Amino acid sequence: MKLTPIKINLQDYPLPIRKYLQDANIYDSSSSKQASVLFSDKGYFIKSSAKGTLRREAEMTRYFHSKRIAPKVLEYIDGDKDWLVTQKIKGSDCIDGKYLSDPKRLCDTMAQLLRELHGRDFADCPIKDHTSNFLYTAEKNYLAGICDRDMLDDIGYKDPNDVWQEITVQSDILQNDTLLHGDYCLPNIILDNWKFSGFIDLDCSGVGDKHVDIFWGIYTLYYNLHTDKYTQRFIDAYGKDLIDSEKLRLISKIEIFG
Repeated sequence: MKLTPIKINLQDYPLPIRKYLQDANIYDSSSSKQASVLFSDKGYFIKSSAKGTLRREAEMTRYFHSKRIAPKVLEYIDGDKDWLVTQKIKGSDCIDGKYLSDPKRLCDTMAQLLRELHGRDFADCPIKDHTSNFLYTAEKNYLAGICDRDMLDDIGYKDPNDVWQEITVQSDILQNDTLLHGDYCLPNIILDNWKFSGFIDLDCSGVGDKHVDIFWGIYTLYYNLHTDKYTQRFIDAYGKDLIDSEKLRLISKIEIFG
């Protein structure tokens, strides 16, 4: 997690948010153009984004927190824009050098944590159809011409239309039978000296097909370690007998439009 010191004007923030920023050192911790994230050294993360875009993250963070696997939500404000304040949990994310420097242990830890998450009961989860939203987002992006060309090349295709045709034929094999993180990557897993503290950035979570998380677990190791040598290790540590290669390849096609 990158923290860049910044100066802010408290008057630019809604009244309920100011108490988390007042008399604190503030850092920019943003990682995307879609949302701004500030860190207050009082122990808070303050995220802001377009109206309505943080509702699901607030809801699912509360749900995961109720299972003691995510930070506490302190504020969610739906006004002209959305605001979400969460309490910092102990530790650092998995792109910290001390974790990246031990890639075998990191790979095994990620696989074990994912297997444990996927084994949890989800009867009370507020979002029970991740798959429909997952496919809707992909279709919307496909129709808008949005496509990750690097991922397209990685799976051996040139024309996104060919990929989409295959998705439409195969998509009914996906199920809603597992509690997902939805964006299972190294920056979204917090460890405290290798002890699990919690998950963050839960806006894509819900009950869906486990191969979404498995795909991202494999991809994040490849992306952050700059090698695919840990792919099979991750699959074996998770349980290769539990993974359907056809579904995993289908997810890789859908994520081209994710």
